[in-house]
Amino acid sequence: MDRWLGDGGMAIIGAVGANFERYGVDGEDLGWVSGSFTPTQLACNPHGAVQAGVHSVILDAAMNFCINAALIGRDRTEATIEMTTELMRPALLDVHYVVRGDVVRLARQIAYAEATISSDEGKLISRSTGTFLVHRSTTG
Repeated sequence: MDRWLGDGGMAIIGAVGANFERYGVDGEDLGWVSGSFTPTQLACNPHGAVQAGVHSVILDAAMNFCINAALIGRDRTEATIEMTTELMRPALLDVHYVVRGDVVRLARQIAYAEATISSDEGKLISRSTGTFLVHRSTTG
């Protein structure tokens, strides 16, 4: 999993200013990931506010990463089945934010996760929930 730190293996994540820094598994064997987001010009509209689709890309990647952190062997997320994203406050150009993803429930074929982007003061900027298809390897 360490190889996915940084841009999560997706150049667009780094280009818009996001970075995954830490991941792990909690006491219930559910994965998590944390990172940062300092929006670049590419992420923003002409007024310096981050476009809603950029929030969704980062939050989707965070949810996928935290699920993969909880999986063992060659098991991995295969596809996003459903995702909702809510924006509560604008994220602005060159301002630092915190990204967090957490697995809510992990079943055999389906995983449920949530992710947030928050200000350094803890104010919620955007959040997302999602349902993901899990691929289980038969080879371990």
